[in-house]
Amino acid sequence: MLIETYADLICPWCYIGKRRLARALADRPRVQVELRWQPFQLNPDMAAGGMERSAYLAAKFGGTERARQIHLVVEETAERDGLPLRLDRIRRSPNSFDGHRLIRIAARHGLGDRMADALFHAYFVDGLDIGDRDTLAATAAGLGFDFTEIKNLLNGDAETTAVFNADATARQLGLQAVPCYIFNRRYALSGAQEPASFLPLLDLGVEEQEGVTAAAD
Repeated sequence: MLIETYADLICPWCYIGKRRLARALADRPRVQVELRWQPFQLNPDMAAGGMERSAYLAAKFGGTERARQIHLVVEETAERDGLPLRLDRIRRSPNSFDGHRLIRIAARHGLGDRMADALFHAYFVDGLDIGDRDTLAATAAGLGFDFTEIKNLLNGDAETTAVFNADATARQLGLQAVPCYIFNRRYALSGAQEPASFLPLLDLGVEEQEGVTAAAD
């Protein structure tokens, strides 16, 4: 089963949703899954260097008090899910475009999903600026990639067109919020759903695959 996750690295609900999908998959160990990350930028017009966090929150949510209320809900949800989250450490809201490129670079080596995990951790736990290419290269090095090679790729145009096109495709499909999960390019599930919400679609994928196998026999 192919599961494509449309998400953004700076979206806390995408971070939470990724963990919940993993929990659902753990409940269905016989489902053979290919996980594929698809980029969606929540702030496609963000400056390349990002912006100071408090200014971003004030502009996005209309003030720090409203942002604090929203963060409280996110933090309580993450705590219930046993997911580490340190929003207080984030000092800069980054442009996530290069992070999406890095995931696609890692996916060439079968490490796209692990790279997404690493970038989520860097941002939501360590509070790092994942729009900074040195930070991205260092994160990649933690997964065994060569720092200098990754930095050179990011300084070039590696996966730039692919990320632009994938993001554009998401908008053409009508996506306006993330996360959104597409199963076998046929069924969609939106939002940071509870693990149980994924199970019917995972079961459906198994039934369809078994049907194909039986027909072939």
